Parts: sequence; C-alpha cells; structure tokens
Amino acid sequence: MAALNQGLGKLRASFGAMLPRVVGLGNAIGGDGLPVRLSNRTYAGTRQGQVRELGFDQPLLWVVMALMAWGLVMVYSASIALPDNPRFANYAPTHFAVRHGLFILIGLIGSLIVFQVPMQTWERFAPWLFALALLLLVLVLVPFIGKGVNGARRWFSLGIISFQPSELAKLTILLYAADYMVRKMDVKERFFRAVAPMAVALAVVGMLLLAEPDMGAFMVIVVIAMGILFLGGVNARMFFLIALVVVGAFALMVMMSEWRRERIFAYLDPWSEQYALGKGYQLSHSLIAFGRGEIFGVGLGGSVEKLHWLPEAHTDFLLAVIGEEFGLIGVLVVIGVFMWMIRRIMHIGRQAIALDQVFAGLVAQGVGLWIGFQAFINIGVNLGALPTKGLTLPLMSYGGSAILLELVALAIVLRVDYENRQLMKGGRS
Repeated sequence: MAALNQGLGKLRASFGAMLPRVVGLGNAIGGDGLPVRLSNRTYAGTRQGQVRELGFDQPLLWVVMALMAWGLVMVYSASIALPDNPRFANYAPTHFAVRHGLFILIGLIGSLIVFQVPMQTWERFAPWLFALALLLLVLVLVPFIGKGVNGARRWFSLGIISFQPSELAKLTILLYAADYMVRKMDVKERFFRAVAPMAVALAVVGMLLLAEPDMGAFMVIVVIAMGILFLGGVNARMFFLIALVVVGAFALMVMMSEWRRERIFAYLDPWSEQYALGKGYQLSHSLIAFGRGEIFGVGLGGSVEKLHWLPEAHTDFLLAVIGEEFGLIGVLVVIGVFMWMIRRIMHIGRQAIALDQVFAGLVAQGVGLWIGFQAFINIGVNLGALPTKGLTLPLMSYGGSAILLELVALAIVLRVDYENRQLMKGGRS
C-alpha cells in the first residue's frame, strides 16, 4: 500500500509539472504566446491579423504629397501681400492659399477615383478622350463661352474655379499617342503610315492652342507626343527629322511675331533700358530674388520681391520666391526631388513594357516627360536660362486645372505600378 501511494504521488507531481507547459502551448495557439507563421499569414494569438502590403509605389506618393505641401506653403508666402494691390483689394491674405488647398483636395479626390480605373479602360477610351479635348479647345475660343484674361482666351469659368482645357489636352494627347503607337506597332518603321496621322493631330491641336494663344502648352504637348513616338520605337532618323521640322516651325513662329521676338531679346539682355521695365521686368526681378537668397536664403516669409516687385510670384515665378527665402539649398532640393520623381516614373514605365504592357508603359513614361519637361522649362525661365514662358512649376505653383490634371496623371502612373506588381505576383491586372 505504501508503495502504491508513493507511485501515485510521483504521478501527481509529474502531471503538475506538465500542466504549465500544456497551458503555455494553449496560450501560444490561442492566447498571447509566440507567433506562429502559416503560409503568408502571421498569427500571434488572436490579436495578429494578416500581413498586408500596399500594392503601389509609396515613396513616389509621399514625394508628391511633400511637393504639394511645400507648394501650398510657398503659394501662401508668395501671395500674402497681394491684397495691398488695388487689383486684389477685396481678397483676404489667405485667398490664394485657401483656393490652392481646395484645388489640391479636389485633385486628391479625383486621383482616388482615377486609380480605380484599369489601364485597359484608358486604352479603350483614349481616342474619345482626345476628341473631347479637341472639342473643348474649340469651345474655349467661342465668345461668351471661353473666358478671356489679358488678351488670351484659355479658360472656362465654372463658378469658384476656372478650367483650362489645354491642361486636359496634355493628358489626352499622352493617352492618344500611347494608344496610337500600340496600334501602329507593325508599321512604326514606315514614315508616312506611322507618323503622318499623329502629325496631323498635333497640327490641329497646335492651331487651336496658338489661337488662344498658349504656345507654352503647345510646346509641352509636342514634346509629349514626340517623346512617346521615340520611346515607342519610331525610326531614329525619322524622329530627328521631325524634331528639326518642329524646331524650325517654332523658330518661324517667333520670327513672325513681334511680341515673341521682343521676349527673346529681353531674355538675352533683361537689364537694358529698353526691356528692364517691359518684357525683361519679370526676369530681372526673378534674378534679383535669387541673388538676395544667396546660399541659405532670407528665411520663410522674408522675401522682398514678392511685395509687388515680382509679378505672378505665386504662379509662374514661385521658384524665384523659393530661391529668395530658401536660397541655393532650397532650389537644389526642388531640382533634386523632381529628378528623383521623374526617374522613378520612367522606371515604372520601363517595367510595364518589360511585362508586355506597352500602352501602360508608354503612358507612364509620357507622364514623366510631361512633368519633367514642364519643370525644366519653369526652372530654366526662373533662372534666366530660357526665355520667359507662361508654364507653372508642376505640383507647386498656384493653378486649379494644372494641379488637378497633374494629380490625375500621377494617379494613372500609380495604377500602372499597381498592375505591374499584380502581374509580377502571378495575378491579373
């Protein structure tokens, strides 16, 4: 009997020692124990959910958001003194900043919607969207429909905002050119069959834009279309021949227009008595702003040139205010961020083409050409390296239509990247 009691005691002790381990194993499975990995799901009790990865380029998104946030601050800084001007006497100091913020909000909402649209849908409707843009470019020239400002008729008045159809034309020509190259892929080595129809389309757009007049937008559109033709594989000799014809056409337009010639002469010598208070006024004060900024700038809000010296400081010449307030360092940061962003967009386009998504890849690269070329022109104009041209700094300058369409275009790029990732995971776009 004593031996039996002794054996039962040992068994009871062993069970007592095992019980905490069993409870711990239960906690590991259903409680707060160590995580258990099953396939692509990770569990740590009941509190750990499925590991999820966002299917688009997050760094690109955050860079775009940072540029817009900096632009909003600079639009406020550059426009805060405008109510002192009799022309804007009824405006509050925050008028342009609030409107710019509203444009950004509308653009972000539009981008969320556009991101949901598959690239196949954009390809299907590209010709119709281009036709819509042409119709709007015609209507904006009609009196009592289009809105004229300083002799130019470029806008539709839509209540609290004005819409500029030339911005829509940039996006639609991009989509149309990409779709055109996909359809003409088998005849891209034949000049007339591959290039002539696109040349006709550009000529029609050019006539409508020059009637507004808006030569800056026409230049951007030509670069977008020609860039997509080149990236799409059009014969290089043909491409350079087209480039020479285009450069000759622009030179002829400058020579035939007296006020365009004066703008070129003012660019060459903005300090002369003839142009310092006329065509060279903006450029000379832009250069003064950069000179005052030196290396580190005079500090945010400390610009003097924005106090009614530099016209259009919150739109075309926003970079001059950045240069004055943040100095050379600020300007180099802006240039560096744009270079990184364009490189990222072009990489997304190349990746799509490598995945046999030619239309999507050409669209993404076209957006890179659009943003990059327009930023290059604006920066060059502000620095005096290029003749004065009315193009805004993408994502930063004040302007409703420009911000809206640029955000829509970048949303399409993120959609391309999303579909690339789906294809690389073995799924369908």
